Amino acid sequence: MNQPFINPLTIPVLGFCAYSGTGKTTLLTQLIPELNRRGLRLAVLKHAHHDFDIDTPGKDSYEMRKAGAQQVLVASHVRWALMTEAPTEGDPDLAHLLRQLDASKADLVLIEGFKKLALPKIELHRAAHNKPFIHTQDDNILAIACCDDTITPAEIARLDINNISQIADFVIQYQSQYLKEHLSK
Repeated sequence: MNQPFINPLTIPVLGFCAYSGTGKTTLLTQLIPELNRRGLRLAVLKHAHHDFDIDTPGKDSYEMRKAGAQQVLVASHVRWALMTEAPTEGDPDLAHLLRQLDASKADLVLIEGFKKLALPKIELHRAAHNKPFIHTQDDNILAIACCDDTITPAEIARLDINNISQIADFVIQYQSQYLKEHLSK
């Protein structure tokens, strides 16, 4: 199932994978402030399966992009955003996308999606959705977050999907272990 992946950054990446409707975004919007509160600076990369647009019709940046600019960078005193037109077949290259991030501004990258890549992940699972586990096809699952008495393999950490503090503990432990292993090389 997994396609090869090599992290191009000096900071760890951790994916969150699940089938649509399981609550990946909901969990991440609760986890991010908890990790911030504990001192972690985060970058987030979200995989979108559909065409999307973050710009607004009628705005200058939108009109410039629609006129043919391949990249438009919008900047103010509080933030900036770079929009790049990149029509490709299939999924975008995750390593390329990660290289667009400024690793000096983050301690960890949380990735929503890209479940087919061989990157470390937490699987979210809800038995009520009647979907199969992802970990049976993916050796990169470090933990399974679920909310019921679903039986999970003993060798994979089990997390309570509703216990953000517990998930944050796991993420911090992962980040610490990653840095220990990679800084010693």
